[in-house]
Amino acid sequence: MSTTETAIFAAGCFWGVEADFRAVPGVLNTAVGYSGGQSVDPTYRDVCSGQTGHAEVVRVEFDSAVVSYGELVREFWAAHDPTQYMRQGPDVGSQYRSAIFYTTEEQHSAAEQSKREMEASGTIAKPIVTEISPAGPFYMAEDYHQQYAEKRGHVSCRTR
Repeated sequence: MSTTETAIFAAGCFWGVEADFRAVPGVLNTAVGYSGGQSVDPTYRDVCSGQTGHAEVVRVEFDSAVVSYGELVREFWAAHDPTQYMRQGPDVGSQYRSAIFYTTEEQHSAAEQSKREMEASGTIAKPIVTEISPAGPFYMAEDYHQQYAEKRGHVSCRTR
C-alpha cells in the first residue's frame, strides 16, 4: 500500500514556503506553481497581473507513514501570517493569499479542524482569513522558480 500523498498550500511567496516544506522529514518532493484560479497554463507574469485568480502554491508530496498531513498543516500555519488578507508581508495581491487546497475529504476535515484549533488557541490575535478549498488543477511554475531559495543559498525568506 502506498503511503505517498499530495498536499497543496498557498502562503505568500512560494520560494520560502517551498524551502520550509523541503526541510520537513517525510517530505519526498516539492514543486512550486499556480492553483486556485480560472486561467489555463498561466505564466508567472500572468499570475502577477492579478487577473488569473491563481495563488502561488507549493505542491508537497509526502510519505504519510513518516509525516502526517496534520503536521504539514501546522508547518503551513508557522510559515506565514494567516491573518493577512490577499498579501504576505510586502507582497500584495490575490496571488499571495493564504489557502489550503485539499486533495481528499480527510485533508479537508483535518484542515478545518486545525483552523478551528488555531483560532481557539489564542496564539493568533486576529481572525484567520485562510481559504480552505478543494484542489483544482496545479500548473507548474517556470524552472527558475523551482527550489529558488535553495539555489541561491537561502534557508528561507519567511515573512513571519
